[in-house]
Amino acid sequence: MSHPEQLIAEADQLAASGSALQAISKLRQAATLQPGNPYPRTRMADLLIQQGQLDEAKALLQSVIASVRQYSPAHMLLAQIAIGNGEHEAALASLDEAIRHDNSAWGARMEKARLLESLGGRQREAALSWSEAVRSMPEGLRESPQFAGVVAHARTLVTRNFDTLREFLQQRLDGLASGERGADLERFQHALDIITGRREFVTANPLFLPIPRLPAIPFFRREDFDWAPRIEAAYPDILDELRALPEADAGFTPYVQTRQGNSSGQFAALDRNPAWSAYFLWKHGERIEAHCQACPATAAAIEAAPLPRIRARAPAAFFSRLDPGIHIPPHNGATNARLTVHLPLVVPDGCAFRVGDETRQWVPGELMIFDDTILHEAWNGSRERRVVMIFDVWHPHLSPLERELVTRTVEGLVEYYGEASELGEL
Repeated sequence: MSHPEQLIAEADQLAASGSALQAISKLRQAATLQPGNPYPRTRMADLLIQQGQLDEAKALLQSVIASVRQYSPAHMLLAQIAIGNGEHEAALASLDEAIRHDNSAWGARMEKARLLESLGGRQREAALSWSEAVRSMPEGLRESPQFAGVVAHARTLVTRNFDTLREFLQQRLDGLASGERGADLERFQHALDIITGRREFVTANPLFLPIPRLPAIPFFRREDFDWAPRIEAAYPDILDELRALPEADAGFTPYVQTRQGNSSGQFAALDRNPAWSAYFLWKHGERIEAHCQACPATAAAIEAAPLPRIRARAPAAFFSRLDPGIHIPPHNGATNARLTVHLPLVVPDGCAFRVGDETRQWVPGELMIFDDTILHEAWNGSRERRVVMIFDVWHPHLSPLERELVTRTVEGLVEYYGEASELGEL
């Protein structure tokens, strides 16, 4: 006697060669031998539909669902039969069941979107379904030529719907926030951009020390930090000290220096490459005295900020020099217990910086404060060097006690694993 799996394989081969009736016979045998397996009966129903035997196919599918309610392919085929019979509501119900039992069923979402769009008067529902269908498609299929037309159609419909939705919501919100400061509305405007498809919802992804319940804010407003004006006021002196450094100063060293035996991954092109180099005033919590003496105004200004002070790890403060044409690839920082601060010093046209879905240009003398545990990248598209001063500060939402707890925890991690351990820039 043949094994059920062998019968199913033979049936698939027969169906592929056009011998549907023989394939159905094999599947009947497999279903008899393996009554708990929904595939033989569902595949039989599929072949029966192709033969125009809808009633028998429907009965088979109903028997499958009666025994295995959550089997999504059976619901998909029932929807196909209902569509063929003009039973649109029944078809939608079956497609919803298919999606409910398999959240990754992008095919069911696509069929639902097509059906809703064809019905007329249900374009908003269709747009939602198209959006979910494209989002749930495997990336390889979504980008393939085979589905290019379908995906383009879906995105056109979704964009049109989002534009209509935004106008609709703006009318409801009109006048509500009149007279309010732009900063007070920034968070809600961001939310409106997300729900109307203009921006993505970005999250933090700390690599080593995640602090839960902190908001994932790409860029912070420098006006909210009382120490920021003092550092910005020192910008001319800091720039002068940078320019006074010898062009070939050995103090500038490649920023990426992967330990022997470790993979440099996405930073392979920059590993030990002076095209991205750093002149450290503090490194791994150690003050570089010679560099601080060469740049006393810079050192004094940075000291005014709430620097994390963690033995063998923090603070870190340095001039970051990026050569023309160099791209720092997208990456995440080690911990959201601190924020990263840039003081732009030399910024030619063509330089930019992205955090999450927001890209900004550096403005010389204006601090840029961001959460580096959100995916970020930088590039110098100019023909000149770009230089910014970089340092870290405590996250403003951490209490003094939390800062001390983080300090002792990081020092404990370093003691436990050793100072040479790969714990990132904690």
